[in-house]
Amino acid sequence: MAHTFLLESGRWTLQGNWLERNGMPIIVKGKTLVAWRENWFTMVTQLMFPDSDRENITFQYRGRLDFGERQYTFVLQHNLLGRVEGEGWIAPESIVQRYWVLGDRQRRSGFETMHQISDNQYYMSSSILAGHYLTSMMEVTLERQPE
Repeated sequence: MAHTFLLESGRWTLQGNWLERNGMPIIVKGKTLVAWRENWFTMVTQLMFPDSDRENITFQYRGRLDFGERQYTFVLQHNLLGRVEGEGWIAPESIVQRYWVLGDRQRRSGFETMHQISDNQYYMSSSILAGHYLTSMMEVTLERQPE
């Protein structure tokens, strides 16, 4: 099974839980749009918290992945974290990303794993750290939407 998330253009929805230190899980929903032009991809994600007064979170990625390669780099504009850089690895059954916030006094960084369930579904687990401590995490299911 070849990866469909990130490696192909498409629209995805996500749904699951957001957790913060000492807090109860919060329902999170969202949408992701992936587009490709030659070896460059863009990905825009918006997270919404329907049963909470939390602010929406938006991510705007731009990255490069050469044909046949398994590692890529990206830059990201995050509405709460600011400017972010990162790298990703593509494994046979998962895609792993690591990122770090530029010029951040709190030394925030993050880690995401997207495990492929089927061509149209992935399970994603992600965490944000400040220094050596987890500050939040998210677990969601990504579903590809028909074109």
